[in-house]
Amino acid sequence: MGILFNIAPHINFFVFSIQSFGTAQDHKRVLEGDKGKNTGGMGAYSPSRLITDELEKKILDKIINPTLKALKNLKTNYIGFLYAGLMISNNEPYLIEYNVRMGDPECQTLLPKLKTDFYEILNACCENKLDKLNIEWTKQKSLCVVLCSKGYPENYEKNVEIKNINKLKLSSNDFLFHAGTSKIKDGIFATGGRVLNFVSLSDNFFQSRENIQKHLKDLNWLGGFFRKDIGFKVIEK
Repeated sequence: MGILFNIAPHINFFVFSIQSFGTAQDHKRVLEGDKGKNTGGMGAYSPSRLITDELEKKILDKIINPTLKALKNLKTNYIGFLYAGLMISNNEPYLIEYNVRMGDPECQTLLPKLKTDFYEILNACCENKLDKLNIEWTKQKSLCVVLCSKGYPENYEKNVEIKNINKLKLSSNDFLFHAGTSKIKDGIFATGGRVLNFVSLSDNFFQSRENIQKHLKDLNWLGGFFRKDIGFKVIEK
């Protein structure tokens, strides 16, 4: 049985079976300083600043393990992801909802840190051997900034070409994930509100954000905008 859990909106806590699958924290508000309207996510960083050993134990004891026990009692052989939406109040976790998917953009932030082959993890889930697998992670910090179409999360123009995208030079620790884009002939066009996800791994969150903002400057897409303060609660400088 392979299960992934997510805590939202403040932190995201992932486990496969009873193994921890890391933490991430996202920024939902469209404006800097976590202000403005809610969005699907303007960025995220991993690991989360909120998770502690005490809170993790509460999550496992009060939410995760009872869920696993209930599935077992129901004789449900579930294999896949479970996304548990939780609220944290006064260091107490409360279950809001379950989904069968990973979070976005938490997924983009978290998976680049994974050293173990992701296929190997999924295969271990299917073969009921997950407890025998040692999941390894890089100790580097991961940060994701979402590039959005101007006007998002309200009305925005579609089919706007994103030039210079093929000219970006990404290092081995930098990643660019497409979201609301389409390839039309030889060009890449923005077709959605959240368009591109820039992710960078480094020894600290400040450097990760600096790396991303350099790529965004090089891209110089006039049809979009992004939050410059992703991770501001963990970045002092």
